[in-house]
Amino acid sequence: MDDAEKRQAIGSWLSGPRSAAEDMGVDFGYRGQRLGMPETGPGSVAPVGRRIAALVVDWLLCQLIAYGLFAGGDSRSLGLWTMVVFFVMTVLLVGTLGFTPGKRIMRIRVVAENGARLGFVGTVVRSVLLCLLIPAVVFDRDTRGLHDRVARAVEVRF
Repeated sequence: MDDAEKRQAIGSWLSGPRSAAEDMGVDFGYRGQRLGMPETGPGSVAPVGRRIAALVVDWLLCQLIAYGLFAGGDSRSLGLWTMVVFFVMTVLLVGTLGFTPGKRIMRIRVVAENGARLGFVGTVVRSVLLCLLIPAVVFDRDTRGLHDRVARAVEVRF
């Protein structure tokens, strides 16, 4: 093996499996292509940055509500009450409107894979898994978290 081949082998290893597969001719397409969604614009899969920003806005809002309604001066129970408020808000708002305040600000909507409104059971399952956090940080190639895959949901731009 000469030096050029060694550099190519090391470079493919450092760039990750997706890059190495693309170098071999595998076409992954754009995010959401497998789901029949457009590449850009309304109805396309929402970018990860917007989804994280929406989550931060929602969490801070829920923390403020939990502090005002339940925790008061007891900072030990604030985290638990924040999670309860977050779960209730997510189930109610995503189940009825398709978005939370943070998602609305970031122009994101949660829909079923077929583009319809996400049903009640799907919303509850998605919210429970989102509160567990780990399923939300495990992504597929469409950048959908495990919580969205199990609930058969997609976060799209609007």
